[in-house]
Amino acid sequence: MFCLPLIPLASTTPRVFTRGADGMSEPKANNSAPKHQPRAVIYVVDDEPMLLELASVILEPLGYSVKTFRDPDAAIRTFSSAKPAPALVITDYAMHTTNGLDLIKACRGVQPRQRMLLVSGTVDEHVYRDSPDKPDCFLAKPYQAKDLVQAVESLLGAHTV
Repeated sequence: MFCLPLIPLASTTPRVFTRGADGMSEPKANNSAPKHQPRAVIYVVDDEPMLLELASVILEPLGYSVKTFRDPDAAIRTFSSAKPAPALVITDYAMHTTNGLDLIKACRGVQPRQRMLLVSGTVDEHVYRDSPDKPDCFLAKPYQAKDLVQAVESLLGAHTV
């Protein structure tokens, strides 16, 4: 795995996470999940229901409140009216009606400093090299649960409240 140091919100240089040699690991339930206010709200946008469920199973036991969307247009509509905005938006690159870079552009049109994590199994970080709308971080699919957690906590800070 390769990860650049934490970059201030205004930076356009994303961090890149690559999948481990042993592929995706099974998420493990964390029975010590906090019973109080969620650490942060995270939107996850992917047209594959199983990947939405996987993100929820990985992140919710860590105290994050996860809101999932199969339709990127619905995610953008919800994002546009969200008060406050989610702490992080995780989006797949290749979806039926749009792509992750379009979603990033739309979200940042509403909230310019929105933290964005792009995940993909079809492209690599070169897809946004010349784009003005870059994610803060990129994670290649398939990824291990620990890689998703590391990317999220790198973007939000390990002790987000």
